[in-house]
Amino acid sequence: MTVGAEQKQHSVSAIPVPLLDLKAQYATIRDDVRLAIERVIEAQAFVLGPEVTSLEKELAEFLGIRHCVGVSSGTDALLVALMALNVGPGDEVVTTPYSFFATAGVIARLNARPVFVDIEPDTFNLNENAACAALTERTRAAMPVHLFGRVAELAALKTAAGARGIPIVEDAAQALGAVNPAGQQAGSIGAVGCFSFYPSKNLGAFGDAGLVSCNDDGLAERLRILRVHGGHARYYHDVVGGNFRIDAIQAAVLRVKLPHLPAWTAGRRRNADRYRQLFAAAGLDEIVRLPADAPGHIYNQFVVRVPDRDQVQLHLKGHGIGTDVYYPLPLHLQECFHHLGYKAGDFPESERAAAESLALPIYPELTEGQQEWVVECIRRFYDRSRAS
Repeated sequence: MTVGAEQKQHSVSAIPVPLLDLKAQYATIRDDVRLAIERVIEAQAFVLGPEVTSLEKELAEFLGIRHCVGVSSGTDALLVALMALNVGPGDEVVTTPYSFFATAGVIARLNARPVFVDIEPDTFNLNENAACAALTERTRAAMPVHLFGRVAELAALKTAAGARGIPIVEDAAQALGAVNPAGQQAGSIGAVGCFSFYPSKNLGAFGDAGLVSCNDDGLAERLRILRVHGGHARYYHDVVGGNFRIDAIQAAVLRVKLPHLPAWTAGRRRNADRYRQLFAAAGLDEIVRLPADAPGHIYNQFVVRVPDRDQVQLHLKGHGIGTDVYYPLPLHLQECFHHLGYKAGDFPESERAAAESLALPIYPELTEGQQEWVVECIRRFYDRSRAS
């Protein structure tokens, strides 16, 4: 560290740093959001309707895909996607044990079996070679997750699954706008893409909302039928679906936010680059393992790996810095999946990630001073540890 950088590090003063500051984002779009909500109220059209249709068209254009179907949540996006692909009792779905619970939960809800494979330590995404090896005659779908906003490598899995007629369902809940090196958008690579608009996402609604994307006309029609209890016409039901409808207020809010998403993504990437510079200047390169960068990574979360993770988190909380752990217990070790027969040690990379990972603030409105304070507090923790 240079003398000037060292002086700057020691001159940083305490600044509150929430993990996410939705109020800061809202302040920049308040008037437009209120007008959009008022438009819905005046129309008195609250479920599906023209706001939803317009949002679906705008998102389809954004993703470069034929069909987008708005649904009630990211969880329901995954569920209705598997339902549309006829996943059911006795089927297997290959996926990752290092993800939000919904990834495996929706498989179990259909009485199918989650088949877990381990992750790549650098990206947190599933190991596609292991996923290819896990495909069997019972596999009905493969569900990779584009975790933390980085697109998973899927070329080999897409080839292997395609040869068996197995569709890929992309869990892109954290990855709207993420792009792989080939220029493909998350949610446009497999048969179906599933997105969440939970308020903490890079494009967040004012409550629960989600989206399913696909290029197949027939599949899109089936998704639209399933989201309204499986019927073409009211009170006439072809299949058993569910109430997976997105409401018009959420659609209206998302329509206001969508044009801002590229700038917000650029802000997240800028903050990720600044963290790299700050951690290097603080001499923490050998202690804090930063997330591997890639073109098209949108950094829905900025997840580092640190020794003594729980103590670091407690230290940061004491200095006004918000963090979170994604995820403290891998899915294969959850009590509800005990019957699957997995045990500790089966997926060591996922288990190591669960023990070491810590999400730091990365939202686009984050200031340079706030980031300096985050890194300074982490430096102080390890300086104190080395001195003791």
